[in-house]
Amino acid sequence: MAASRGTVVLKAIKKIVVQFCPFEANVRATRDFLVVVGSEKARSTNMNCEVVAEVKHDRSDPVIDITFMDGERLLMKGANLTSQEMLSALQTRCIAKDPQSKATGKK
Repeated sequence: MAASRGTVVLKAIKKIVVQFCPFEANVRATRDFLVVVGSEKARSTNMNCEVVAEVKHDRSDPVIDITFMDGERLLMKGANLTSQEMLSALQTRCIAKDPQSKATGKK
C-alpha cells in the first residue's frame, strides 16, 4: 500500500473531503488514499486539517476534494488513479506550498 513510502505531510491543507460509493469496483485506490491521509501519523502533521469521508450510495465515481490553507483547491477523480498517484500529486502540491515540508517529508 502507499503508506509504506513515507509520511504524508498535511501542513498546508485545510480540509480533505473523500466521496465514494463503496459498491463500485473502482473505489479501492480512493479508500486506500483515505486510510493514509486519515491515519494518526498523517493527522499529527496538522491537527487542524479536517478529513471527511462522504460515503454515498448513488453509484457515483470516487472524488477527492482538497482545500489548501491559501484557498486553492485540488480535485482528483479517483476512478482511474492509483492511490500512489493521488498521494504523489498531493505531496507535490504540498511541497510547492511549503518548502519546509520537503525536509520533513523526505527522511
